[in-house]
Order: sequence, then C-alpha cells, then structure tokens
Amino acid sequence: MPTHKLLLLAGDGIGPEVMAEVKRLLAYFAKAGIAKFEVDEALVGGGCYDAHKVSITEETMAKAHAADAVIFGAVGGPKWDNVGYDVRPEAGLLRLRKDLGLFANIRPAICYPALADSSSLKREAVDGLDIIILRELTGGVYFGEPKTITDLGNGQKRAIDTQVYDTYEIERIARVGFELARKRRNKVTSMEKRNVMKTGVLWREVVADLHARDYKDVTLEHMLADAGGMQLVRWPKQFDVIVTDNLFGDMLSDIAAMLTGSLGMLPSASLGEVDAKTKRRKALYEPVHGSAPDIAGKGIANPIAMLASFAMALRYSFNMGKEADRIDEAIAAALAKGLRTADIKSDGAKVVSTSEMGEAIIGELESLSA
Repeated sequence: MPTHKLLLLAGDGIGPEVMAEVKRLLAYFAKAGIAKFEVDEALVGGGCYDAHKVSITEETMAKAHAADAVIFGAVGGPKWDNVGYDVRPEAGLLRLRKDLGLFANIRPAICYPALADSSSLKREAVDGLDIIILRELTGGVYFGEPKTITDLGNGQKRAIDTQVYDTYEIERIARVGFELARKRRNKVTSMEKRNVMKTGVLWREVVADLHARDYKDVTLEHMLADAGGMQLVRWPKQFDVIVTDNLFGDMLSDIAAMLTGSLGMLPSASLGEVDAKTKRRKALYEPVHGSAPDIAGKGIANPIAMLASFAMALRYSFNMGKEADRIDEAIAAALAKGLRTADIKSDGAKVVSTSEMGEAIIGELESLSA
C-alpha cells in the first residue's frame, strides 16, 4: 500500500475546525487499512502573518512542492484588513496557486436530495443537480499586469487591473473541460464576455477551434457570462460542465454554491499540468466557503465541503475513485437521516455541531464499507 504525502494548511477562521474532521477521516483510513498518508502541517494566511509577517513562508512553499497534494482550509478575516496588500492572508493562497501552476479549478455543485428544500430555488429546479464549474485559475485579471493605484492629484486616484489571456492558457483549461464532459453528460458551456472584452473574443475563438479540432463528439455551447449567471438561477440543470475565466469563475461558482443550499456544501480541486515523467500533477483541495470569522470557534461550521474536498483529492490525485464515491455516499446518507449543521437546518431536522456531523459521516462510511 503506497504512502501518500499530504500537506494540511488549515488557515484561519473555521479552517482549523473543518480540517479537524479531515484528520478524523485520515485516522479512519489508517485504522481500516484503506490507505496510508504521511501528513505534515503548516501555517498559512493570517496566522502565518502573525507569526512570520508573511502570508506563507518559503519553507511551507517547499513543503507544498514536495507534497502529493495540499489540503487547504480557509484564510482571512477582519483582523488582517489593514495589513499590507502583498502580505494579506489571501496572498498566501494566490501564491500557492501560481507557484504550483494550479490552472484548473474544478468546482462541482451537487444538490443532495435531502437538501433540495434548502436551496434558494424551488425543489424541481435543483433536485438532482450535478454540474461542474471549471474556472481558469492562474491567469486573467487577478494576475494581469499592470495592477496599480496611481495618485492623480486633486484628491483623485486611478486604479488599474489588467485582464490578460494567452492562447495556451485558454486552450489548456478548455481541454480539461472537454475531458471532464466526456466522463459525464458530454456537454460543455463556455462563458465569456466577447461583446465587450477582447479576451472574451479570443476565449471563444480558441475554445471553438479546439472543439472543432479534437472534441467534435462533445456538445459545445457559448454563452455570455452575465446571461450564464441568470441561467444558473433560472434552470441550472441545463448545464453539465461550465468552463470560464478566473473572474467569472469566481463569481459563478459562488452562485452555484447557493443552488446546493449553502457555501458549506461546495468543495473544489485546483490542478496543475500532468508531469511528463512522474505522470503526477500538483494539486490543492479546498472548500469554497472561506474563513467565516463570524462563526469561528463556535463549533457550528459545516465540514461537508472540507470532507468532500478530501474526497476529490482521493479521486484526482490518488486514483481512489471508489473511496471517493463512498465518502460522497456517506455524506448523502447522513443528510438523509436528517442531520444538519446550522447553515442548512430545516424544519424537523436535527442540528448538529461540526464534530458531530464529521462523526456521523465517518459512521456512515464505516457502515458502507462493512
């Protein structure tokens, strides 16, 4: 049984609380003889700034490069609102994405049957929802240069952020989208703003050319990103794989999160290129919900997105699809029994703590594996 190297970066806010449930899951895997993990931990984000005056250290970056996968909690909070821009908590996560080359961000939005009534939409719109938003993660306006704020005098300033995409960046994320669709329902929707943005014009051109060249068997549709946001809340089940840029992917995936009932339900995987020699890829797995400082330390955070993110690590980094499916089934089973954390509570449900939900999911996992 191979040993997999994990770097756990719990971060700030509720990050350590939900990461504790991943540790519980790792202990279960070890005890059951399912898999062996060599685990290291380090600071990131605000906690790292407090200790080292940077959001991530060079030592931690070296550990991230050496790990088979990074499991990430969340960073940030009002405590660090006034620190320098380059050392803000979020800069640590952005550096991990950039330096590890994690260009493909996979964000599944799945509505478990037991939670269909927790969505902001009507049950019939979301019951059985299973879509993926594929976000390009290392290009676009978040990383483009110049990125400046200039004092113009007379009390006026000018801020500039630059949206930049090269052909290869668009093609490689689109290729991931088409490959994902081939394993699902064989449909890709590419979203951009070609009507007002030159990057949108290039985005559509590159995606269409790749489709015609290599993926004619996959259905492709193009949609303006603002129209895509509207369609996500009108009838989300029309989509299978949505592929889009960094900025629009950030926004659209948060919209998709609420279709599932809560941000606490949405996992993600950030993947790099496959190494030609090792056949492995750098990868980071994290819940989408953020640090939620308003509920940190109260033991009420929803750990499902964190546990589902670890399931994605099993699927995409360790070729353990069967075990990943079991975790997803265990989550569904716990929800079907009426267990809810505060963010997804409903009439007649039993509200449980972070640790109680984690314990229940592992209990269901044990039953499924018996």
